[in-house]
Amino acid sequence: MVTQSQHSTKEAGIPSAFVSHRYQALRRGPALMITGAVHGNEVCGTIAIRRLIAALESGAMHLQCGTLTLVPVCNPLAFARGERHGDRNLNRRLIPTEHPQQFEDHVANWLCPILAQHDVLLDLHSFRGEGEPFVLVGPENNLGKLEPFRHATPELALAMRLGVPRIVDGWLSTYDKGMARRRAALPPDATAQQQADADTAFGIGTTEYMRSVGGYAMTLECGSHDDPAAPEVAWNAICRTLDWLGLTAGSPPDADMTMEALHLEEVLDKRDAADRFVKSWASFDPVSTGELIGVHADGTEVRAPFDGRIVFPDPAAAAGEEWFYLARYSSRLQGVR
Repeated sequence: MVTQSQHSTKEAGIPSAFVSHRYQALRRGPALMITGAVHGNEVCGTIAIRRLIAALESGAMHLQCGTLTLVPVCNPLAFARGERHGDRNLNRRLIPTEHPQQFEDHVANWLCPILAQHDVLLDLHSFRGEGEPFVLVGPENNLGKLEPFRHATPELALAMRLGVPRIVDGWLSTYDKGMARRRAALPPDATAQQQADADTAFGIGTTEYMRSVGGYAMTLECGSHDDPAAPEVAWNAICRTLDWLGLTAGSPPDADMTMEALHLEEVLDKRDAADRFVKSWASFDPVSTGELIGVHADGTEVRAPFDGRIVFPDPAAAAGEEWFYLARYSSRLQGVR
């Protein structure tokens, strides 16, 4: 069944409806949501989800229990433009609001209540630049204020069955440290937008919101935007997820015990548009303690503070945006099955 949610807008060229596809089996089971095109230029998830819709509609695949909600295009404005954002980054500050100002506020008001109806979220993405597919997961179980969580075990178990070689955690805690530095650097006359961009709430995306309402979630980065293999990575992960949760009748996949585990530790913003890397970094290139990574416009060198890997290096980042992340090697997967 296809459901549509309307929001009113009078601006020309602004989409006037959102579309989700909901399937309900006769037997009870987990409630799974799969999303694509949170960023409009990341289409691998859209391709794979539409492939799944076609398979379900044709009878080539059958839902044997549970609930399945599919959103091929979360951000139709950005998707129509073929750009990452509509008015802003949907995967930052994904929080419902009573007074929507930007298109992504309307998306959040529609998407967040649907997320809250589900147990599990698989969010499909791709990234700019070179690098291997990987999966981002949440924190260990905790009662802290930043991101309390109690479903780390099933989240890791699913992540280890998606068919990608690497798992990464520590996103929100690292983002929080980066936002503290942004706040400390704000000028006295900082604009409302600058203040919002330095708020930890700006780090709340689909998976963080899903965990905040009692579910568990993972972001699957299926490869680079233009990698022709990325839609197949997304499709493979979808099929493995459905089988593992028992929504379809395939054999549950085994955990990949060879996955590398990393913990994000640091994020550094660009200070100036002229900040530059000393070489063309790709996500998960190794770095050694003291190794030169880049140089700020004022000549200050940026060196690795520990052994690990660089993640999301973005030479095209604007001043004030994330330039790159650094991750330590992690032992978190030891003993997990």
